[in-house]
Amino acid sequence: MRILFLIYLLVLPTLLFSQAKANNKSNLDMSGAHHGLNDTIKAKKKVARIDQYRYITLERDTTYLDTSLTIQKEYSHNYLRKDNFGLLPFSNIGQTYNTLQYSLTDFTPYPEMGFKAKHFNFLEANQIQYYSVATPLTELYFKSTINKGQTLNSFITLNMTERFNVSAEYKGLRSEGNYINQLSSTGNFKLTASYSTKKGQYYLNAHYTYQDISNEENGGITTPGDFESGDADFKNRQRLEVYLTDAKSFLKGKRLFFDHAYRINETHGNNNLYVTHQFNYENKFFEYYQPTVLSTVGTKNVLRFGDSYVTNNINDQSHYNKMYNKAGIAYENILLGKFQFFIDDFRSNSYYGRVLIFDDGVIIPSSLSQNINSFGGQYEYQKNKWNGRFLYSRSITNQSLSNLEAKLKHDFSDKIKLSFEYQNINKLPNNNYNLYQSSYIEYNWSNKFKNEKINSLSANATTPWVNMSFQYSVLNDHMYFEDQSTTTQANAGTQIIKPAQYDGTINYLEVKASKEFKFGRFALDNTVLYQKVDQANAVLNVPEIVTRNTLYYTNYFFKKALFLQTGIVFNYFTSYYGNDYNPVIGEFFVQNKKEIGNYPNFDFFINARIRQTKIFLKAEHFNSSFSGSNYYSAPNNPYRDFVIRFGLTWNFFQ
Repeated sequence: MRILFLIYLLVLPTLLFSQAKANNKSNLDMSGAHHGLNDTIKAKKKVARIDQYRYITLERDTTYLDTSLTIQKEYSHNYLRKDNFGLLPFSNIGQTYNTLQYSLTDFTPYPEMGFKAKHFNFLEANQIQYYSVATPLTELYFKSTINKGQTLNSFITLNMTERFNVSAEYKGLRSEGNYINQLSSTGNFKLTASYSTKKGQYYLNAHYTYQDISNEENGGITTPGDFESGDADFKNRQRLEVYLTDAKSFLKGKRLFFDHAYRINETHGNNNLYVTHQFNYENKFFEYYQPTVLSTVGTKNVLRFGDSYVTNNINDQSHYNKMYNKAGIAYENILLGKFQFFIDDFRSNSYYGRVLIFDDGVIIPSSLSQNINSFGGQYEYQKNKWNGRFLYSRSITNQSLSNLEAKLKHDFSDKIKLSFEYQNINKLPNNNYNLYQSSYIEYNWSNKFKNEKINSLSANATTPWVNMSFQYSVLNDHMYFEDQSTTTQANAGTQIIKPAQYDGTINYLEVKASKEFKFGRFALDNTVLYQKVDQANAVLNVPEIVTRNTLYYTNYFFKKALFLQTGIVFNYFTSYYGNDYNPVIGEFFVQNKKEIGNYPNFDFFINARIRQTKIFLKAEHFNSSFSGSNYYSAPNNPYRDFVIRFGLTWNFFQ
């Protein structure tokens, strides 16, 4: 009722004002001199074009402001603010995601901090956009969450001068969730600036971010049978017992980044010479806090993560910082393209502030430091309908890193586009594979794993008939986490997770197709993903089929003052041994005991656009009450139940 009342308050005034403007115009005195003067003033008033509101990536790719209401806007109106096809969210907003589509995983040759399950909402440097706008642009985003809380996103950007833009953005979330100890609270703050001189001789893109992600961790439910039984007593999810009642994880990070270049020749000509530099300084902090060590399962006590050095107040803290510098010289020829040669310096440090010495002589050091220098070259070509980028880099220090990337794109027309990508990467494992310390005895390790080797070939085709993508990857020395609990530990409910490296070869194939069919005011939007993995041991597990099908209706109402979009979304993936989640290390791990999937998920939505405002109303997973209680995001972690959520996006610009 509160949601419907809020919609009424929002929609009715907007419709009235929209129509009032039209009615007032018809009642004006058309013969008056004052009317003629106003018309002259309005005719001379400049109106900014939509292509003057530009969004620019670090690689200089440009898109434009889009205030339309399409089915893609429905898919991206969520916590991540992007289409999350291939990701399976946990039951509460702001929690982690299980990865259904393996190709969504990005790789860089340099080691990262780790704790990847905590990073889905963490903005990396290459995900930051920069802007150029004709007039100040503001966007406000709101969406309700699970039980108490909401998620809000406010963004503003303006050009101080024609060539100097600044922006500020903050996204905040608080969501209580349905289960015991499940509160999520996150914040993402971002400042950007971009500048170029009048003749384009110098340009600068810079940003600063501060991000924090806090989650209460309950470790999953202890009795899945109660959840799956359909017993009305357990429809109140607070009655389902969980492993952890007061644990919490916390990730925060700060970053200062800038990328700039200076052209030696004063004016842009057929031949140009540039000096380039990129700087990235970042520090992160991860904490796992658990006041009560013993878990209760029924009438017995369980050491969920094994023995610990302390009897209460587990407080594991990991610190990480890195500094990256990249300097180069680029030569650009209007016919041949741009050639760039660079050297870079990567320094990182993961540290815990203590050295552990075990009785058997094993020593766990307090820190893991990396100092890597590389050299490389890059070639870019863009002319007519061809666009290509080729990069090769190799370390000149002892770590033996390398990265080869090739991207080629051809636009046959505005509606037919074809692109190819190839990557051959030799990368260091993330730091938490090689070093981790915890108050839990079994969660301490120091390793020297080999580099991961990944070969990947992909192709994308955009056509009026169907959109297709293909990827084939070969992985060697693949890193993962696995459950190494003994039979006795597993029977006692104990979970011991440690890193491992697969000494075989994994072949991964992906084919994805999407197509929308339109029948008058109705449309059927389809996306189907097929995946196949060839491996001797099951360490890379993905569902064979993932599909999303949306049947929806669109139309204008109230003299085209309101555009309505309504329909049903069907999501499904075949059963597979989905990875499980461990909160102590903030990572997913491979398991082969419980399959998830093979359940239908239906959402019903009603969306509307009034001028520059888009309103979203969605009944998520409305079939949960009558299609069986076998829906999981990970073993022991149920997917979300039926919930009605409301949201809006509001753009302000002239």
